[in-house]
Amino acid sequence: MIQGIGIDAVDLHRIKKIIQEKPKFISRILTSAECELFYALPEKRQIEFLGGRYACKEAFSKAWGTGIGKVTFQDLEILANDLGAPIVTKSPYQEGAVFVSITHTEDIAFAQIILEK
Repeated sequence: MIQGIGIDAVDLHRIKKIIQEKPKFISRILTSAECELFYALPEKRQIEFLGGRYACKEAFSKAWGTGIGKVTFQDLEILANDLGAPIVTKSPYQEGAVFVSITHTEDIAFAQIILEK
């Protein structure tokens, strides 16, 4: 049974500008494990990665029904499985499974989260 669905979109040009002007934003959004993946990527992929993870965390907060604040960016972690697909490895949702999908264009990153009980 689906408990919640959340979706979010992020402007990648905005993410690039934030990275350049406020580099601490990276560690505010990403967990230490996510940061390891982020810093191993080339610059273009870093922007897509951060935008996608930001969108995932916002989408999770919508699916959970709280918005960011009741759940923080550090409460959530999205890594990758053996095939490279995103998986939620840390979240406050304990009632069942968390499914995630991330995609992007040249300009926008999109993420969807489904909470299943």
